[in-house]
Order: sequence, then C-alpha cells, then structure tokens
Amino acid sequence: MNSLELDDLDFRLLDLLSKDARVSNRKIAAILGVTEGTIRGRIKRLQQENLIRFTAITNTAYLGSTRLVFLGIEADQAKVKDVAHQIAEIPPINCVIITLGRYQILAMGLFKDLDHIWEVANNRLRQVEGVRHVETSVAVRTIKYNDRMARITRSIEIEDEEEAEEPI
Repeated sequence: MNSLELDDLDFRLLDLLSKDARVSNRKIAAILGVTEGTIRGRIKRLQQENLIRFTAITNTAYLGSTRLVFLGIEADQAKVKDVAHQIAEIPPINCVIITLGRYQILAMGLFKDLDHIWEVANNRLRQVEGVRHVETSVAVRTIKYNDRMARITRSIEIEDEEEAEEPI
C-alpha cells in the first residue's frame, strides 16, 4: 500500500495521460499551466509509487483468429488461492481473479481456436487439484471495450491473509 496522497494536479495529469500516454511533458505542462519540470517530477513520483505504468495495448484483431475466452472456475473453498496461482501459470491465461459469486475464480485468456480452448479447459484446468468445474464463455462480438479498464486493479502478492487487492 502506498502512502502518497494525490492532489488536483495529479488527478488532472492522470486524466490527460489516460487519454494519451504519448503526449509530451511540454504539452501537458502547457495544458495544466505548470512547468515541464513539474510534470516530469510528478510522473516520476507516480511511477516510483507504482500508481502508473506505461505499456502498449495490442489490438487482438491483428493477432489472427484469436478468441477471447472467459473461464468460470468452481474450486474447493480451502484451495481457492492455490488453484488461482496454478491457473495463472497456464500460458494462454492472461488474467486470474478470485471472485465472490457463481465462481470462485474467473480467468480470461486469448486462444487460437475452439480446439485450443477445449484442450486447456479439459486437459489443463480440470487437472489442477481443487478444481471442481470449468465453464467457458467465448466472446463472439465486442460491443464496447475500454482499455482504460486496466486501471481498476493490479496484481499483488498476498503474503498476509488480511491483505486484499487494492485499486489503483
């Protein structure tokens, strides 16, 4: 957990960067009415505090016939955390979330084709000790996807059972 308190300038800076992370520090400074050095310092501090990270987002349309798949996983309650960590190690799985609701674990991944989905669901996931049931849902059409959604959560290592995932 970080102790950094964000002020209005930080929030305005984050808003601009979330719309276009490639905008120059000089342009941000002009928009916000501060010096370029102030912006450079704020960005550096936000990165050091792990509040922001710059990355490229791949358009999956250019990856061929990739299928986005959601996998709902029912697991033995006592093994949920271990099961989630094991599922996270399976190569086509890009996201693993422990949830409250119908499934204890929700996983997402990009798969080559239906055979690949079947192989992973039946031959990899069901072999993980503690997995009781796997249900797949294949995305057939995306109506809306906001790539800023990545801001909602981040991966953390939970060492203490009292700790929980924190939003960023």
